[in-house]
Amino acid sequence: MTEGNSKQLLHLVFGGELEDVSAVTFKDLEKVEFVGVFPNYASAYKAWKGKAQRTVDNAQMRFFIVHLHRLLEPDDHE
Repeated sequence: MTEGNSKQLLHLVFGGELEDVSAVTFKDLEKVEFVGVFPNYASAYKAWKGKAQRTVDNAQMRFFIVHLHRLLEPDDHE
């Protein structure tokens, strides 16, 4: 990133069908879908929302946003 640009805050969007909606246990890990890695929360949210809306008919499907930047730099509180 160049000076003047905001810091890249990586986010992962992924999801799949859960065994039970009361927990995060996937029915089949081989079918977990990785939507992508995004440079900020806004773009990750847009991707998450699109996937969630396309799978709304399946109550067991869930997509998640993981704040990768928090895992990569846990001491950085941005």
